[in-house]
Amino acid sequence: MRADVPSPVDLRQLEDAREWANEVMVKRPWRVEFFQVFALAIQERAAGQPLRVLELGSGPGFLAEHLLKALPNIEYVALDFSPAMHELAAQRLGALAKRVKFIERSFLDESWGHGLGEFDVVVTLQAVHELRHKSRAPKLHSQVNQLLAPEGSYLVCDHFAGEGGMSNDQLFMSVTEQQAAIRLGGFQNIRQLHAKGSLVLHHAT
Repeated sequence: MRADVPSPVDLRQLEDAREWANEVMVKRPWRVEFFQVFALAIQERAAGQPLRVLELGSGPGFLAEHLLKALPNIEYVALDFSPAMHELAAQRLGALAKRVKFIERSFLDESWGHGLGEFDVVVTLQAVHELRHKSRAPKLHSQVNQLLAPEGSYLVCDHFAGEGGMSNDQLFMSVTEQQAAIRLGGFQNIRQLHAKGSLVLHHAT
């Protein structure tokens, strides 16, 4: 029987959320490389046209800040289960927050996608493992697929398990398992765009 992996922190609490936000770029300063790859992939998809973008597990706004600065024509929806993370993101974004719709929902809830509309691009960074067990990933990917417009793109980045990655193989998936889970979500074309440290980024359509 599947046993969920408990989280060592409660990111709904401002103190825990602030500690995570203060440490994440110190621990992994090369996350900036992933921000740049996300932006380039969305630029290719946009071809100069306005796009509607959803970020799942948007956290304290690091990725949103980079994308909103790099892509002035995007409409941004930031979904996170933590009001504390949304508060930190709004502070980080400043005037850019006017271009963001913040939605407080958990993608563990069956109806998290209800009423959100259609998106040209869905992005997620370091969030899929917050499902707390890797067996839930295919369903999440399927729900994302249902929100995408025709020709839409899914950019999904998370820690991987195995050599060079994370040790917990119930919370985290190997790169092969990640690709298989995305495929089970109904995506046909899956490409690895970038990998560094324990993170890997895939593009799926």
